[in-house]
Amino acid sequence: MKRAARGRRYRGSVSHAAPSLVVSVPTEELVTGLQPAPAGAEVLLWDMTAPAPREAIDLVVPPYMSMSVVLPRLADVRTRLVQSQSIGYEGIEDHLPPGHVFANASSVHETSTAELALALALAAQRHLPTFVRAQDQARWASEFSDSLADRRVLLLGYGGVGKAVAARLAPFEVELTVIAHRARFEDGMRIHGIERLHELLPQAEIVILTLPGGESTHHVIDDAALSLLPDGALIVNVGRGPLIDTDALVGHLERGRLRAALDVTDPEPLPADHPLWHQSGALIVPHVGGASSAMKPRTLRLIRTQIERMLAGEPPLNVVYES
Repeated sequence: MKRAARGRRYRGSVSHAAPSLVVSVPTEELVTGLQPAPAGAEVLLWDMTAPAPREAIDLVVPPYMSMSVVLPRLADVRTRLVQSQSIGYEGIEDHLPPGHVFANASSVHETSTAELALALALAAQRHLPTFVRAQDQARWASEFSDSLADRRVLLLGYGGVGKAVAARLAPFEVELTVIAHRARFEDGMRIHGIERLHELLPQAEIVILTLPGGESTHHVIDDAALSLLPDGALIVNVGRGPLIDTDALVGHLERGRLRAALDVTDPEPLPADHPLWHQSGALIVPHVGGASSAMKPRTLRLIRTQIERMLAGEPPLNVVYES
């Protein structure tokens, strides 16, 4: 894109002084949303498909959901901060060249992802996919379904997304149990450590996964864990696909023993011939937890906050990795 290659510029309110902070963002929408730019900041449009418009860009915001492709292009660019638009950052060390500081997008996706977690749980419990298929056939097909109310819900993960899910579950009158990496008391409730997972799974009717990806959480829900769940239990995954052993999950779905509502899968995207698509107990959506109208204003708020902090000489928020 030629405009990106030229580095289209947008100055803050001080137009004649040299900018003290150069910022690049990948879309016109983000450029427009950052206007007027904070005094002392210069905003460039760079989608990272063309060469960098400057040898040094203080704050780089890469495109959404394309880290593995675009981050290597920072090898010849000096930066002070690379601000992701995603929460997840597993594998970042494989793609980010040396000499960069990387921040994730905590505060951007929690609201939207938590909404989807509840939407998936409610849709699966109240048989909405069945009713949609009946609607496609103009068929009035009433049936009894399960509630979300009164269910024993095991929430696996109590970071930003997990806390947002827990807050939204509160009005639904569930019996909530929370597991995280370490045991603690937080927000007035007991958080169990991950070492108690297998002990607590047999009591769970719904399991909601919000954990991040990575080696420590890979296949945390494997065949042994799935086998501990009661018949008819529902697995909701809005974390990362590799949290679940997909082959093991398919086996339980094929036997009709468990149900699943998944925003993320492993592999992803899910191949068209994958057996997971064809399981009657599975509801699958294509990794859209953060893809809602809630994303843009929160992304802009975070980028603006980072700009203001850097201009003020304060450390940026959400730094999760330095290469």
